Amino acid sequence: MPPSPQAASAAGEKTWLDRALSIFTDVHAGEGASAVLLAINVFWLLAFYYILKTVRESLILTEGGAEVKSYASAGQALLLLLVIPAYGAIAARVNRVRLISFVSLFFASHLVVFYLLGMAGVKIGIAFFLWIGIFNLVIVAQFWAFANDVYTNDRGKRLFPLVGLGASLGAWLGAAMASELFTRLGPYRLLLLSAVGLSLCVLLTLWVDRRERTRTPAAKSDAPIGRKGGFQLVLGDRYLFLIAMLVVVLNVVNTIGEFILGKLVVAHATATIASGAAGGLSEGAIIGQFYGDFFFWVNLVGFLFQLFLVSRIFKYIGVRGALFILPCIAMFSYGMLAALPVLAIVRVAKILENSADYSINNTARQALFLPTSREAKYNAKQAIDSFFSRAGDLLQAVVVFVGAQLAFGVRGYAIVNLALVVVWLGLVVGITREHKKLIADESAEKAA
Repeated sequence: MPPSPQAASAAGEKTWLDRALSIFTDVHAGEGASAVLLAINVFWLLAFYYILKTVRESLILTEGGAEVKSYASAGQALLLLLVIPAYGAIAARVNRVRLISFVSLFFASHLVVFYLLGMAGVKIGIAFFLWIGIFNLVIVAQFWAFANDVYTNDRGKRLFPLVGLGASLGAWLGAAMASELFTRLGPYRLLLLSAVGLSLCVLLTLWVDRRERTRTPAAKSDAPIGRKGGFQLVLGDRYLFLIAMLVVVLNVVNTIGEFILGKLVVAHATATIASGAAGGLSEGAIIGQFYGDFFFWVNLVGFLFQLFLVSRIFKYIGVRGALFILPCIAMFSYGMLAALPVLAIVRVAKILENSADYSINNTARQALFLPTSREAKYNAKQAIDSFFSRAGDLLQAVVVFVGAQLAFGVRGYAIVNLALVVVWLGLVVGITREHKKLIADESAEKAA
């Protein structure tokens, strides 16, 4: 009879789960269970986010229209200026378990309130749009902060690719399930379902925290996170500031790329109808078919990258090396686009770019916080992943507006992105230098 997982872990032996997971990454004795629990946790978070995203689109477009949706995006960034300091104030008073439990249940209670208001006939579209724009950034950043906190740099480097697999699956299956669930349950019942799901994520967090206390000093687990706020930490630390700027530039490049793709898709649909090759399909149907196929391939390739490539990339070139992969892909993509602005080329380039972003680059960005302080893991990461991420979206809107005034075509926007990718590579070089220093300092402390 094989030993129980607890007995095997205590004896320093790999369990059957550890051995099975070692196919995908290097899993040591007793590490498999917590990694799987974290993967399930982020799976549920991403799956329910994509379900709520469907509700968001339905409510905002039927109650406010596309214009209101555009204006509400700016409102999210302004609200985050208040949310980030409030989050830091809570983190200064409680330990990680209480912080995560309070914030998660706080958001879950809002879903119940939205359900009651919606069933009462109150228009909640704009408020819900603002809410979910904050919810999805804060809750996902908080999850990765917790994962960074329970893992050392070495363990995180090995196990984050496995945890990231849960995120890839959650985004893929959540998007796939959303339309079916929306048809069966309607928007308001989905809010209640998501509230229950978010509460279950709290239980998974408590489970992982209890398991990892044997590896983490109790004083660290029970201590408040820290008093320094997110913005204070980012602006006062070169490494964190460079990561924040990286997030801004990455978001600008990616969203300009989506804008370029959208322009070419619309032009393709118009040309197809004009040539008589549409087969009776409307412009909207042609566009819908294109994006349905596009998102399928992005999610599939991203999942395969996460499953088979990320752990091997981390093993052979490390987290620092992984950061160079996406900007190099983007440099090639937008270089090709500037020379040949053809939809077929843009489609393949964006599938590759988005897939690498959601898998390789996202996992590497999360791992950048492994050697940082606990304050940085929770408070600075919250500011970077929410406010600075949203700031990148707003800056992209400015670039597109200016480009429209200057009559930029597809080539013009591609050249702008090429220039931004050069800045992106410069930021990666700076981050890798600072990361190397942090790892060296951490190794020196352990040796002492």
